[in-house]
Amino acid sequence: MRTSTVVVAAGLVAAATAAIALAAGNGLPNIGPAKMTNEPVYQGLYDNHIDTYMLTDVSDQAQATAMHINYAPAIGTIEGLPDQYFVQGRAARGQLTVFDSEPGASDYNPLWDEVWLTWKPGVKPVLLGSDDQIAALVQQGKLTEQDAGIVLNAPILTVGKEAPPHPHRP
Repeated sequence: MRTSTVVVAAGLVAAATAAIALAAGNGLPNIGPAKMTNEPVYQGLYDNHIDTYMLTDVSDQAQATAMHINYAPAIGTIEGLPDQYFVQGRAARGQLTVFDSEPGASDYNPLWDEVWLTWKPGVKPVLLGSDDQIAALVQQGKLTEQDAGIVLNAPILTVGKEAPPHPHRP
């Protein structure tokens, strides 16, 4: 009886040691301790609600310099990314960037193909809030889109709720 108790106790100690080692490592790489910093964050729209994101890298050197982020030409070769829309020229008051996806969606990726939107002459800009709205306005001939050939690393940090009503949204 004493031998079986010792064997069971030794087994429990070994199991506990293994569990502690696994819990300490969590199977994750050693990423080091966290440090709180202040990094700028921005707001963009996805399906008419506001998401918060940050900028880290871009495949275009001029944008990297202007935005004070990393120039990463290699990300510019990645294909099949979701779109991030930016209005150039005339825009509705309060216009933000528009995302084609967000965390939780099967196609979410923090890397984005930049797409530039331009309102056609004679068309009054409205606030754009979703990729479906953009596609409809392009189809109606009111808005043009151009692939900028630039990839932006802009991870979405928080997913918002429905945006408040806006006077320039249809």
